[in-house]
Amino acid sequence: MDFSEDILRRRLVKYKFRDLTIEELMKVHKMYPSFKPSMDTYTFSDGSQKDLLNLIGTIPVNYQGQIFNIPVRFWILDSYPFAPPICFLKPTSSMVIREGKHVDAQGRIYLHYLHSWKHPMSTIIGLIGDMIKIFETEPPLFSKPSKDGNNPDDLMKFLSKISGGVSDMNLQSQTKPGVQDSVEPASKVTVIGGGDLGMACVMAVKAKCPQVNLVCIDVSETSAVGGKTDLEIFNLPNVEVSKDYSSSAESSVVIITANSWSNDQSYVSVVQSNVDLFKGIIPSVTRYSPNSVLLIVSQPVDIMTSIAWKISGFPPNRVIGMGCNLDCERLQCTVAALLKTHSTETQVWIIGEHGENKVVAWQGLDGVTNNLPDVVTVRNKWTESVNRIFEALKGKGQRSWSVGLSVADLTDSLLRNRRKIHSVSTLAKGWFNITSDVFLSLPCILGTSGVTGVIQAMPAEETEVKKLQNSTVMLSELLEQLNI
Repeated sequence: MDFSEDILRRRLVKYKFRDLTIEELMKVHKMYPSFKPSMDTYTFSDGSQKDLLNLIGTIPVNYQGQIFNIPVRFWILDSYPFAPPICFLKPTSSMVIREGKHVDAQGRIYLHYLHSWKHPMSTIIGLIGDMIKIFETEPPLFSKPSKDGNNPDDLMKFLSKISGGVSDMNLQSQTKPGVQDSVEPASKVTVIGGGDLGMACVMAVKAKCPQVNLVCIDVSETSAVGGKTDLEIFNLPNVEVSKDYSSSAESSVVIITANSWSNDQSYVSVVQSNVDLFKGIIPSVTRYSPNSVLLIVSQPVDIMTSIAWKISGFPPNRVIGMGCNLDCERLQCTVAALLKTHSTETQVWIIGEHGENKVVAWQGLDGVTNNLPDVVTVRNKWTESVNRIFEALKGKGQRSWSVGLSVADLTDSLLRNRRKIHSVSTLAKGWFNITSDVFLSLPCILGTSGVTGVIQAMPAEETEVKKLQNSTVMLSELLEQLNI
């Protein structure tokens, strides 16, 4: 498809602001002639599809005195220029995406420029300029590892040889797969909530990730005054206590533990008080840390994670709740100790709604789908043993310090890009035939960009699946009653 005004006019007949869009596209073509337009089908996160114009090309990035061409694709929505484009890296078969604050595992690009998009100040040319600036300090692509895995390097130097962003080249490795990223000295974590839970999270994260800069923001006038004062008195290194959200600026992870329980008798009214609190917290967080991952600990955690997602406007992979992580870690540890198994082929998880409606799910247990007598026997022994452990652990409470340890482990996985699997609250739409925008705990792979993947795990019984589906109905009904 050529960059012709007549052709664009015919192809963009369904675009609401066609003339404005074409005018902008012609400016892009003039400044960046490598970009080529085409019409393709885009699939949204809810499964719906739409034919959209997309631009494919390369952007020049100056890194250490050399120019590298980064291949990208911009999907232009039919409401452009009043809605920002959806941006992706477009790596060749010889490239690997580097996940980070600005790029997720699928190559989607997240920038403050996109988050704060406003016509007519925001343009594709301005977006490219911002993208170049970011990628000059955070190269988003690597070369694929070679067979010997030698010669690690942070940047694919072959990018300078690519002219159209779609070439496929035989390259030497410049990075090793599976190497965990260390926490950068400048990494910042903010804990919002000064109660016992907030203090527990501060201390646990400080112990787990001693090199990060920690900020504790107390949003209450009365909660944990003593705890806050003690933090100031004893002056822990790299820990700042504040009531000013600007102190949290450029945080990599923002942990929200704040709760504002009202004296109302109605459960909906009690939850609404927390929603009202989030209406003040979340916009301040997104303003100062637009590229952060939100880790929600406030209760009820599945509801409040959904609220944080809706208010923030963040992609769902960057808003997670602590969910069933603590329960799941306890179960897995106990199962390994009592059943004397360290198998990586059969794994057990606690998933679903945090509280009484959570269920046990399995990954890799043949008995879930195989009804041969011998396999059924193995399945029954496993499920009976694990279910007894699961029931026994229900009586074990969740004190502030234990929750803090769980939060610190999640934070460590996010900061260090460990790609460790945690059972955390994430958008469950599309799983177990769930069609509503609710958050439930699922086994999620965590990295610097939040959730980078979800592991398939199934309850052993159909009744447990039904329990998950019933949870989504109840959560949806509660969300509908809240004033968001």
